[in-house]
Amino acid sequence: MPRFVRWTALTAAAALLVTGCSGGSSDGGEAGRETSTPNSSAASGSGAPLPSSLTSQKLDWGRCKATGGFPAPGDEWQCATLKTPLDWKKPDGETIGLALIRAKASGDDRIGSLLFNFGGPGASGRSTLPWYASNASELGERYDLVSWDPRGVGASEGIRCRSDKEIEASESVDITPDTPAEEKAYFRDAAAFGKGCQKSAGTLMAHVSTTDTARDMDLMRQVLGDRKLHYFGISYGTELGGVYAHLFPGNVGRLILDAVSDPSADAEGHVENQARGFQRALNNYLKSTGQGAEDGTRKIVDLLKRIDASPLPTSSGRRLTEPLALTGLVRPLYSEASWPTLTSALETAQQGDGSELLALADDYNDRDPSGHYVTGNHSQRVISCLDDRQRPTAEEAKKLLPRFEKVSPVFGPMLGWDTAGWCHDWPVAGQYDTPEVSAPGAAPILLVGNTGDPATPYEGTRRMADELGKGVGVMITWKGEGHAAYGKGNDCVDSTVNAYLLQGTVPKDGKVCS
Repeated sequence: MPRFVRWTALTAAAALLVTGCSGGSSDGGEAGRETSTPNSSAASGSGAPLPSSLTSQKLDWGRCKATGGFPAPGDEWQCATLKTPLDWKKPDGETIGLALIRAKASGDDRIGSLLFNFGGPGASGRSTLPWYASNASELGERYDLVSWDPRGVGASEGIRCRSDKEIEASESVDITPDTPAEEKAYFRDAAAFGKGCQKSAGTLMAHVSTTDTARDMDLMRQVLGDRKLHYFGISYGTELGGVYAHLFPGNVGRLILDAVSDPSADAEGHVENQARGFQRALNNYLKSTGQGAEDGTRKIVDLLKRIDASPLPTSSGRRLTEPLALTGLVRPLYSEASWPTLTSALETAQQGDGSELLALADDYNDRDPSGHYVTGNHSQRVISCLDDRQRPTAEEAKKLLPRFEKVSPVFGPMLGWDTAGWCHDWPVAGQYDTPEVSAPGAAPILLVGNTGDPATPYEGTRRMADELGKGVGVMITWKGEGHAAYGKGNDCVDSTVNAYLLQGTVPKDGKVCS
């Protein structure tokens, strides 16, 4: 059972567009409370100080190897492994390794390290940062650019819940069940996924939460030699940044949150927000082609119904099922530059050939031509189901369907069922209904909201700013399309972000970039 829009990773848009440490202390002049000491109890969350074996560890930086289906990056990149507690309540106990990557600052006036999280949850920072770094070349003059595979992801104890054959077989499961038999198969598949994750992850499955990763980040800050944490979070990475700011407000340096998630929304609220966001993006796409949003949506709904009843043939010999068709539709909505690709795929599908939509779905699902899948989607589900406490039942999901279908005739039905199916019969209990991100006393945090963002709808930006607290959350708006805003060619956005990160210049709250 695919889920393409719980927390969406920047890498989803990145791949499509590609295809069609030195030490030293850093303060940068930030405001806010003084940093906690390296051995503070706040760092562990247990009341116990962190052992020096963690805080004083020396990273053995060396040449990076190929990982996650990506080739080895160039010589300017170095990789290392950070040792962190498996269970943050037992900082003296068992440890796991986190795979880090960095490019050292190219200039002489170094500020410190700048950590990147690219979303998901489940996006591999070790694979993504070398690609993304061209967007951040100016930042790379004064910062060591650093990212990592969070716990449970990629080279950091990555979790694989299914074999390639099992993943491919699941793509034929009806994600909008119409009969009792289809509903039974839907939930049986969901339960089987969770059992596969538990078998793969073992004890790690209960220790991959956003809170765990936020604590990893503060250990990373200390080991990298920074007095304050400088951070660039995108998509789900904005929730991670907010949770970090709540846990360690005095350690907040310069934090950018781009494509901001809504911290006030529970699991059901997030799904509804994304149904609205993707439908809004689809409407904008349809209008750009000269179609009316209502008429264009109706045509797509009719196409999906035909595919649900009879999957389309493709040039690969595989069939385009409804789950794959929906995933293929979502894929180009991450970037306005990809809209022509969606036009071609829809036209081809209307003619009875699902090849182009299937190619888009495979790209989103990280399936290579040989049929091998990368496991980012597995990590995404494991992390989000550990975070989310809510477990809606099938009956509760059914009651949501009329409302969700009204919000989005295309995506609403699938997302309505998904509220119950995503974490169905999950073997580990969730931790919270909504994340706590209040950060009184933290330095100003810059939030970038995009009015056309499909995956993290714009409205969540102001809600994050409000929850961070007065004087902490500072919001700018870009009237654009696609997921995220920085590095998309808007000089106003890029210059504002760069001035904040490089000079510490905080813009006026409410600034608009058109």
